[in-house]
Amino acid sequence: MKKLNELFDIKGNVAIVTGASSGLGVLFAETLAEAGANLALCARRIENVEELAKKLEKNYKIKTLSMKVDVNDEKLVKEFVEATYKKFGRIDILVNNAGIADIAPSLQVPKESFSNVINTNLISVFIVAREVAKYMEKAKYGKIINIASIYGQNGDIFPVASYYASKGGVINLTRALAVEWADKGIYVNAIAPGFFPSEMTKGIFEDEETMRHIITKTPLKRTGTPEDLKGVLLLLASHASDYITGQTIFVDGGWTIW
Repeated sequence: MKKLNELFDIKGNVAIVTGASSGLGVLFAETLAEAGANLALCARRIENVEELAKKLEKNYKIKTLSMKVDVNDEKLVKEFVEATYKKFGRIDILVNNAGIADIAPSLQVPKESFSNVINTNLISVFIVAREVAKYMEKAKYGKIINIASIYGQNGDIFPVASYYASKGGVINLTRALAVEWADKGIYVNAIAPGFFPSEMTKGIFEDEETMRHIITKTPLKRTGTPEDLKGVLLLLASHASDYITGQTIFVDGGWTIW
């Protein structure tokens, strides 16, 4: 039987984090680095990723790989995953974080805009997971963590139908892959955050009326902090979650209780 500290130990593991140039992607990378994992980071803004990688190497004495990757480009995704395996010889953890939102009334949303959100937030999640799973299958072990949202389950006042649809898809894709890959030793779960400060939510946090709406709908009467996500991420990335798969954990202050 593993001791408690052994269950949560990911030191020396290799983790991929997509969308690691800002927001929650940075938080996820920092959390895994703090826990001792080596990191492969990617995003479109390579300067941000490289800066983060250097900081994490210095602070936590880990190894990193940085690449400029648009997750909508299947060829680049394959090259990135292959480069990760070539450098580290293993891939233990994937945090499928890259995502976008396009706020606009549905009657005004063109097909191209809707498709772009679905491609980035859902189809790329599948493509990255598929490519990583090919290497996890060799080791008969891996932890895939998809980043969903409270809006994968609930609707709200914000006019962003494509985002709701994409994140709902992520939740059910997580279930589907968990079933399909269970016999390969690959665990697939999702984290569904509520409202956390990030580049994507900056406008929301700066609007007093919107913040009143959010706090009113949140039983804990506050928005999220980085500490609220770190423990859940480590749980799903480690052996502590070896009897959990296909689940979505809502980290939302109770938002989805209603």
